[in-house]
Amino acid sequence: MQRILVLGGSGFVGRHVCEKLSQLGGRVTVPTRHPDHGKTVLTLPWVDVVVANVHDEARLGDLVRGHDAVVNLIAILHGNQDAFDHVHVALPRKLARACQAEGVRRVVHVSALGAAASGPSMYQRSKAQGEAALASGGLDLRILRPSVIFGAGDQFMNLFARLQSVFPVMPLAGAGTRFQPVWVEDVAQAIVRLLTDPGAPAVVEAVGPDVFTLRELVRLAGRASGHPRPVFDLPMALGRLQARMMELMPGQPLMSRDNLDSMQVDNIATPGMPDLRVLGIQPAALAAVAPDFLQAGGGDPNLQRRRSAGRF
Repeated sequence: MQRILVLGGSGFVGRHVCEKLSQLGGRVTVPTRHPDHGKTVLTLPWVDVVVANVHDEARLGDLVRGHDAVVNLIAILHGNQDAFDHVHVALPRKLARACQAEGVRRVVHVSALGAAASGPSMYQRSKAQGEAALASGGLDLRILRPSVIFGAGDQFMNLFARLQSVFPVMPLAGAGTRFQPVWVEDVAQAIVRLLTDPGAPAVVEAVGPDVFTLRELVRLAGRASGHPRPVFDLPMALGRLQARMMELMPGQPLMSRDNLDSMQVDNIATPGMPDLRVLGIQPAALAAVAPDFLQAGGGDPNLQRRRSAGRF
């Protein structure tokens, strides 16, 4: 294992990726603008945390220099067009130029299931543009497109569990949209395989073994956390009004209108596309894993690592 630069390495997925690379003896660099965020990986052997703004193109070039490969995990779920362009399009474009200048060819880019130039949401369209920006850079590029990712500390199943611990009912827009959630440990393992396997496909979809409607996922989160609540479908017009109100609240919104736009299409595997199985990964079932991280109000990330210890 060589020197790997992991952009977004202190985040939810990044922490798992850094741990696996560290276990393989890889030297990992994790840039962060906020030193406190780096504490999530600072104790891992062979992981170096540096304070840097990766959106500064000159600084990004300095970071890329001396590495053998780059993993890009940086993404946002909420924002306006400028925000999505800044993170999902401009940064990959800068990364492609930096890798070209420094002679670094191997790049693993984590995109999203449903990324498409014609997608109904800004999120999906910007993700597709980011893929195209990297693909045009002459790189040895591998793209991973995950469905929604679950695990200890996620902002999906844990969010629904927390809401049901507070509210007596769950009004839900887009309740019939289908998802194929994937475990964060399987996503992290896939990223490592894409880094280390020269024969890996150029694009791989990361999905779990089961398809759920959003309604079913909310109910599963309620049962697993011990706070099941009635779920009723909210008409999309009312859902957009609800999302607009959430956007106006301080902090990151729980739901945005762009999220609802994404749910106009199902978030499930594309027939004929390579999935985790081509990387030798049998994805874990949500129902088998969810009780471990939902019953204790978010779960113990170390428990998840112990569960996966025999699989990597």
